[in-house]
Amino acid sequence: MNFLLEACVILIGVLAAGRVSQRLGQPAVLGQLLVGVLFGPALLGWLQPGPLISEIAEIGVVLLMFIAGLETRFEDIQRNAFAATLVAVLGVALPFVGGWLITTLWGFDPTTAIFTGVLLVATSVSISAQTLKELGYLQSRPGVTILAAAVLDDVLGIVVLSVVLGSLGAADGGHGAAPLPLLLGRMAGFFAVAILVGYWLLPLLMRPVARMEGSLPLLTVAISVALAFAWAAEFAGLAGIIGSYLAGLMLSLTELREKIMHEVEHIAYAFFVPFFFANVGLSATFAGMTGPFLFFVLLLVLVAAVTKIAGCGVGALLARFPVRDATAVGVGMMARGEVGLIIATIGLDQGLLQAELYTAMVFVSLGTTLLTPPLLKAVFRGRPAVAG
Repeated sequence: MNFLLEACVILIGVLAAGRVSQRLGQPAVLGQLLVGVLFGPALLGWLQPGPLISEIAEIGVVLLMFIAGLETRFEDIQRNAFAATLVAVLGVALPFVGGWLITTLWGFDPTTAIFTGVLLVATSVSISAQTLKELGYLQSRPGVTILAAAVLDDVLGIVVLSVVLGSLGAADGGHGAAPLPLLLGRMAGFFAVAILVGYWLLPLLMRPVARMEGSLPLLTVAISVALAFAWAAEFAGLAGIIGSYLAGLMLSLTELREKIMHEVEHIAYAFFVPFFFANVGLSATFAGMTGPFLFFVLLLVLVAAVTKIAGCGVGALLARFPVRDATAVGVGMMARGEVGLIIATIGLDQGLLQAELYTAMVFVSLGTTLLTPPLLKAVFRGRPAVAG
């Protein structure tokens, strides 16, 4: 199919699926995520995964997390720092053990079992952030904790990935076999520079831009800042969404927060974000999903979901969250999304995952991502929304 026609199918399909999902009493994001599964290789075969769709989708998720950062109040992050740390640490430890154990019991070799544990450590909160925003809970205590914990979770996940790849003699997916001290230094340097630039220089840059005629200059510079921070995060070895979220968080401290958010939301949700939703499902295929292997895949998805909910939920309970809020934190940290797919691809490229197990990991990422919106809605049902 011609790309222009593919783009048309994605944009209209995501819009329509979101409306249908809302009519059925579910968050719009659930229907939007299913577009890729429906139109992709798994079912109708109208759309195929490709580099152009993937690149536009990457910009979409960067803008999605940039908007989430703009909507987050920095004081809320500070207030929930201890809880976020507990959630992140336990949310890494339990999935790692669960992934290693289930793969070992199934008969895979130790190297594959260890890397499977690393895969289950991954967290992508882009879908959770969108669901929380849609339901009106992005600025609630669980919502803020989820976003803060996701930053720490990504750091811990990359450290675990680096240690495992280093011990197995593999490259780290783009930076070579970087020693752990160098990797930690690179991450620390990113956060230090990003916070300094965001706090001191961004306001000086954005205020004169905001005084220019029309809204286009402010929109252009704001998106450029989000992309630059995302690139810097990837250069430091982190996920790009951490950088764009941090950029939004820094700009949320300025008086331009509302204006930037209003401008960016229009272009993000009208064009880029639908590609991200569709792209999540395009990697799914049911080829070979029969018999014992299908049972193993379903078991792995279950382990991935339960260990993340339990680990992060217990962390929230230790931080004195009510049970329902602790459960919401666990569910919000469950989705592996594009982060899980990236790590799975690294494992496949380095020979640490067989093609069969890679397929299983695709379904872990897809399954946990699709489960997140309806479970979050169920947990928050009856709880008053938090005003923006």
